[in-house]
Amino acid sequence: MNGQKPDSLKRLLQSVPPGFVVDSPWLRANRIGRRSVYEYVKRGWLDRPASGVYRRPLPGRRTSDRVDWRRCVLSMQHIMGYAVHVGAMSALALHGHSHYLPLGEKILWLYGSGFPGWLTRLPLDVALETRSTSLFSDPGIGLMQEQAGQGSVVPAQDWALKVSTPERAVLEALDELPDHESFHSLEMVFEGLATLRPRLLASLLENCTSIKVKRLFFVFADYHDHAWRALLDPDSFYLGRGDRGLLKGGRIHPRYRIVVPEMYAQPRSGSRNRFV
Repeated sequence: MNGQKPDSLKRLLQSVPPGFVVDSPWLRANRIGRRSVYEYVKRGWLDRPASGVYRRPLPGRRTSDRVDWRRCVLSMQHIMGYAVHVGAMSALALHGHSHYLPLGEKILWLYGSGFPGWLTRLPLDVALETRSTSLFSDPGIGLMQEQAGQGSVVPAQDWALKVSTPERAVLEALDELPDHESFHSLEMVFEGLATLRPRLLASLLENCTSIKVKRLFFVFADYHDHAWRALLDPDSFYLGRGDRGLLKGGRIHPRYRIVVPEMYAQPRSGSRNRFV
């Protein structure tokens, strides 16, 4: 075809598996010009789900208008090199805690140091919430690789999603209280977090920049009283000074001095009283 460089299509096919996406900066960096891109779209070798981003269609399958969120994130992490990770409730769901999460619209909680402008225009198959990594002084602490799961075609064994560990994810989720997550949802999640690693939790709490999150963590930790709680001393972490308001109609927690629903401001039946 006119203007086509023979190696540009080969480079595209080798780098971008079917169903995955790349953006205009990546195409330019890989010396794939606008004329070639135009021809690829015209011939059906690429489609454009949003301005500035292109997807390689799946073979033998009608391309959906919606973009699979797993393929999108894997593309950002492994092809385009964006420093993003799946966190908060989305990561907890990937770790097997989805049965504790509320029903309704699925939300992708995506964290990063910077996001491309096209991301919010992309018609993902989930709702998208983006956050910075400023919750921790070390933005890379508590991250891991997780298999992408059903719904994605993963082209290589090492193409796993970068996600928050359960220990980091629950702190990220606590940061969303009370505006974007509910106390009930977090309580249900904490109920299933019996195997958290206290050493990693300690490192995360030391790096956590939010007094609210650290206080809320110990509110829920005391309420559920899992075995790992005995290995964490709240006095070892800076929890700030003074009372903290959080929601109307609540009650100040007697030890952690933050306003929470009344049920969390008193010992749970059968647990050890940690409020003194």
